[in-house]
Amino acid sequence: MSDLTFYIIETLIKSLVVVLVFSALAGFATYVERKVLAYIQRRKGPVHVGPAGLLQLAADGIKMFTKENIIPRHAIKPIFFIAPIITAATAFIAMAAIPFLPPFELFGRTINPIIADINVALLFVLGVMATGLYGPLLAGIASVNKYSMLGGARTVIQLLSYEIVTGLAILSPLMLVGSLSLITIVDYQAGGVSSWLIWSQPLAIVLFLLAGYAETNRTPFDLLEHEAEIVNGFGTEYSGLHWGLFAIGEYANMFIIAFLVSLIFLGGFNPLGPIPGGIAILLKVAFFIFLFIWVRGTWPHIRPDQLMWLCWKVLMPLAVINILITGLVILW
Repeated sequence: MSDLTFYIIETLIKSLVVVLVFSALAGFATYVERKVLAYIQRRKGPVHVGPAGLLQLAADGIKMFTKENIIPRHAIKPIFFIAPIITAATAFIAMAAIPFLPPFELFGRTINPIIADINVALLFVLGVMATGLYGPLLAGIASVNKYSMLGGARTVIQLLSYEIVTGLAILSPLMLVGSLSLITIVDYQAGGVSSWLIWSQPLAIVLFLLAGYAETNRTPFDLLEHEAEIVNGFGTEYSGLHWGLFAIGEYANMFIIAFLVSLIFLGGFNPLGPIPGGIAILLKVAFFIFLFIWVRGTWPHIRPDQLMWLCWKVLMPLAVINILITGLVILW
């Protein structure tokens, strides 16, 4: 088998594995979220379907695939159909440049658990994730529903609010590393826990996480589908598998943010003492997924104007100050 043929087959297998694994993880994350939120709120969560309610995953999956997809009579059908596909597809496309695990040997070949190792990986991931916001925007427009339209309009407000913070927050660690490659960023922190970028960039990780909550439409920044104000926002008219694609996209983006924070600030897949690198990064990602759920269960919603005020008047100035301080330290 030629190297080109092997490369094509390997890439196709990696792509299939990423789609299948993270689609399954999205379903499992819904179960974990319901259990954690139930514990926080002193109730039980799913308990009746299977041991500890584990078969609730299968029940939800069957319901999602078999439930009728109802299309509003006056909806703009082509856009209505393509909107959830954009949300899910952009999330999986963004994963193409993320190194999920350290390289390993398989059948005498070294396998790199990354679909495309590009030198501008971080820029690619953030750019594709930002494009995913077209899904809720188009869904709100195509549904011809005032609540959906409000949810879609808030997509633009949210994008304008967090995107500038995301870019400025990540600029400081990039100034230290000097590369947009996620693998290079991980290699920069190969010296152990003391070389993690969280110690030199504590403000940057906080800013990036806050922007990540807004980007993934999670509480307290879930403005697009604020049930108390706009029913279900952009997803009001969606059901069945179309609604499921929005959910898969949201949870896939949660995993992307968790991996990015782990790779950029917490040493990525470098070994953590006696813990192998592969297990170490999975533990870090699991912690941030738990943090996403914990924040949802403890923080109240905020209004769109409050998000814009927070991003433009608080977070952005802090990010600029962090860039200036980092630049002075480098020059010094």
